[in-house]
Amino acid sequence: MIVTLTVNPSLDRTIELPGPLVRGAVQRAAAISGDPGGKGVNVSRALTASGLQSIAVLPGGDNDPVLSALRSAGVSYANLPIRSALRSNITLTEPDGTTTKINVPGPALDPSDQEALISLLVDTCAAGGNGIAASWLVLAGSLPPGASPDLYALVAHAVRRQFGDAAPRIAVDSSGPPLLGALMHGATPDLLKPNAEELAEVTGVGSEDELEADPLLAVQAARTLIARGVGAVLATLGAKGALLITAEGAWQATRPPVAARSTVGAGDSSLAGYLLADVAGAPPGDCLRQAVAHGAAAASLPGTTVPTLAQTDPAAVTVTEIPLPANTPGSATAQAASKEEN
Repeated sequence: MIVTLTVNPSLDRTIELPGPLVRGAVQRAAAISGDPGGKGVNVSRALTASGLQSIAVLPGGDNDPVLSALRSAGVSYANLPIRSALRSNITLTEPDGTTTKINVPGPALDPSDQEALISLLVDTCAAGGNGIAASWLVLAGSLPPGASPDLYALVAHAVRRQFGDAAPRIAVDSSGPPLLGALMHGATPDLLKPNAEELAEVTGVGSEDELEADPLLAVQAARTLIARGVGAVLATLGAKGALLITAEGAWQATRPPVAARSTVGAGDSSLAGYLLADVAGAPPGDCLRQAVAHGAAAASLPGTTVPTLAQTDPAAVTVTEIPLPANTPGSATAQAASKEEN
């Protein structure tokens, strides 16, 4: 079972345009759809669609449209009732795949709400709907007004303190202050999933353009996180594909371009693909392969539709191992040498 936490969930409304977006003009929609959203919710949706048990933990009243949409989609959830309605985001997609997303802040969560949400999350990780303890905990997305920027670090410590060695592995997918806050207080996720911009932001190595243009520089940046104790980095690099970096090695995955209909949620589906493969016992390269296959499948679908495992094509993904010098920061050799020095 995989548990996800979405502190700032939403109802994602997608409007498909028949042509390019024209500012200041009146345009008619070709199609419109709505799905429960927020990064963690999307991961749970994608896992559920592929047959893996997942529970989405989130704030929201029982009759909120987001919760109603989760029930309609058959996604299991545990919710913390709050007084305010959850947010609704709008996405505009053009025929060539260009996507414009408008996100609103979401309802504020006060300190007591945050404490109650963490308590609910810990209980959910202990025993899901079938009494199965969680193998992974995904902390994903933005934080609403009032939330502490180090909330993900506080969650990680609470879960690890409660379960010790039996704690679920923790994956983090966020940006800005929540991403930086997830690494505070000595919290180190087992998996960090940044894009090039976020990888540059959290490491101070290069820029988004430089990391997308030079995968080896991106590996170097990711290795600084491995040296700090992060278990693995799954980094997406736009047209250059994706990277997986661990203490044992680094891999790059590429695939032929797909005809994109909407890129919203593609990264969330990538994370779901990685977790599906990991839970099935796949080696790192194949986990990366399924991540890219899932992301590509999601981009080819309308709105925030998530793919099933059968809709993905991992055979189209090429995975190459990247040789690393022995003294690369974060490598197994470098970590061993550091331990000897200490």
